[in-house]
Amino acid sequence: MHMNASNSAEAPQAGEGEAADENEARGNWTGQFDFLLSCIGYAVGLGNVWRFPYLCYKNGGGAFLIPYLIMLGVAALPLFYMEVAFGQFGNLGPVTIWKACPLLKGTGWAMVSISALVSIYYNVIIAWALFYLFASFNSKVPWADCNNYWNDFHCRDLSVSTTNATHNVPGNLRAGFNPNPEACSQDLKTNCTQYQTPSEQYFERVMLGYTSLNGAIKKMSDPIGPPQWHVTLCLLLAWIIIYACLLKGVKTSGKVVYFTATFPYLVLVILLIRGVTLEGAKDGILFYLKPDFSLLLTSEIWSAAAVQIFYSLGVAFGCLTTMSSYNKFRNNCYKDVLIVAGINSGTSIFAGFAIFSVIGFMAHKTGLPVAEVTKSGPGLAFVAYPEGLAAMPVAPLWSVLFFIMIITLGVDSQFAFVENVLTTCMDEWPWLQENFTKQAIFKSVVCLVMFLLGIPMCCPGGIYYFSMLNDYCAYYNLFVVAIVEMLGISYLYGIKNFLNDIQMMLGFRPGPYWIACWLGITPALILFIAIFSLVKYQSPSYNSEPFTIWGEAMCWLMMVGSVLFIPCCGICEVWRRGGLTAALKETPDWGPPVEAFWLESDKYREKLNQMNTPATDPVTGHENRPGVDDFSQPSNTKETKT
Repeated sequence: MHMNASNSAEAPQAGEGEAADENEARGNWTGQFDFLLSCIGYAVGLGNVWRFPYLCYKNGGGAFLIPYLIMLGVAALPLFYMEVAFGQFGNLGPVTIWKACPLLKGTGWAMVSISALVSIYYNVIIAWALFYLFASFNSKVPWADCNNYWNDFHCRDLSVSTTNATHNVPGNLRAGFNPNPEACSQDLKTNCTQYQTPSEQYFERVMLGYTSLNGAIKKMSDPIGPPQWHVTLCLLLAWIIIYACLLKGVKTSGKVVYFTATFPYLVLVILLIRGVTLEGAKDGILFYLKPDFSLLLTSEIWSAAAVQIFYSLGVAFGCLTTMSSYNKFRNNCYKDVLIVAGINSGTSIFAGFAIFSVIGFMAHKTGLPVAEVTKSGPGLAFVAYPEGLAAMPVAPLWSVLFFIMIITLGVDSQFAFVENVLTTCMDEWPWLQENFTKQAIFKSVVCLVMFLLGIPMCCPGGIYYFSMLNDYCAYYNLFVVAIVEMLGISYLYGIKNFLNDIQMMLGFRPGPYWIACWLGITPALILFIAIFSLVKYQSPSYNSEPFTIWGEAMCWLMMVGSVLFIPCCGICEVWRRGGLTAALKETPDWGPPVEAFWLESDKYREKLNQMNTPATDPVTGHENRPGVDDFSQPSNTKETKT
């Protein structure tokens, strides 16, 4: 079994032996702040910077905060608390922890498969940020104007207040014959030119290769093209960074997050101070916060708020279970949950001020409405915001700071996704962690495979594969996994058992509010989000270019494939254990990680006595207790194996 034996009948007390590991086989965080900062780094990611501010202005400005905070309390926070408490009690990864109810072991594999898919494309974003960071170390950023070899007559720099004499179009244009110089608009869609900003052309033509230098745009049906060496090398560097930080497990990553989880706040403060001093910053901030309370009567704003906070806290990926599994048994995870949730939401709101102050400045410089300058997702991080930074004095400095912030935000989340995969495999196959050499080889193989799987996204047509993973590898399937997880713990493992476990661990039972959410309110809300999203489903596309039939099929295959782990593994467990009843019953070795803690509970003390009883009566030859596994090994060994 997974617990460690203790020679003392007394359980370790909170605060004692901070440097020692309770779980000697798996290890623990070195200190309490390692876990807290890792959770903050995981939850506070790129979505807080490039998605929340956009959703806020799009869904009623300040009014959006009302459904956002409500959904935080009733949809995301209860699941966040459940996952952290469950992982800390069992000290196991998201698959092995279903010793509590073996029938649902596939839920853990579904989580891990989603995390693995996210890991593949998430590091591509970090690779993009690394490329932009290196490009920023110049006297001027390369996307500052239209005077570059990759620009054509579609490029227009509106931050330059001039009128081109040849074309009679405001702004600085790239030289070249243009038969239709008038800019396209909602009223004019023919015999016109769809102009692009310098940063937009840099992103599409230089970084992605999605648009060739002659203006030809890749379609999904076109050949993907060869990998671009500059992005591929940056992706390799990104994976080397992740591997180096995870090489020694949480002992290393728990220290790295002291920088990666705190540095983004320093940059956000600097960017905000610089942003509010710029002309037009006030207009951008007012645009961000101006409330429209009439939208509260629409279902879209509530759905958008629920989806955002659900993804922002990172629930149902299994990462929270993995990180909390390295906690010591007495850690006050309830307090940690509230701190992380508060910091995560506060960061989203604060980041909006830093982002929209610069967006307002850009709108002022170009003379365009703020709404036309604003973008969401990668378009904000790699097009709109860099365009605003390029117009500032000492642009390379601000650009370097911004992209270091993007890298640190991404690396924290990537740590959690990859560690989730590694921990699961090492829990399921303990021989992988028998010594440091085996761990190092295994981790290098995982990182290498994920690097190779990410190379197609470094090709000119790779943006379609990126969009496929970004939009669909964790979508409807994540909702299904979350519902199964909550109902499984509440009804199959049993809410009474779960509450008793928390009381045994923390010294108090969760109140009626948490119980009501776990038993029905939160699963019902998640089901509403899933159904509403399904009703609003639209065929996938990128930049108005629709996916091919096989591309859309791949999107659904990713979603359905991960969910299929749940019934398939459930059937295997029923067959393996000889029936549904046995598959629903917790395994004999399910419980706290340290044997001494078992003595505090009648339930676990009885299980411990059964495990310490020889499996076969020496006189009669009959088994003394039922069970799938053989627990005949005495408990006074250092590590008891199943």
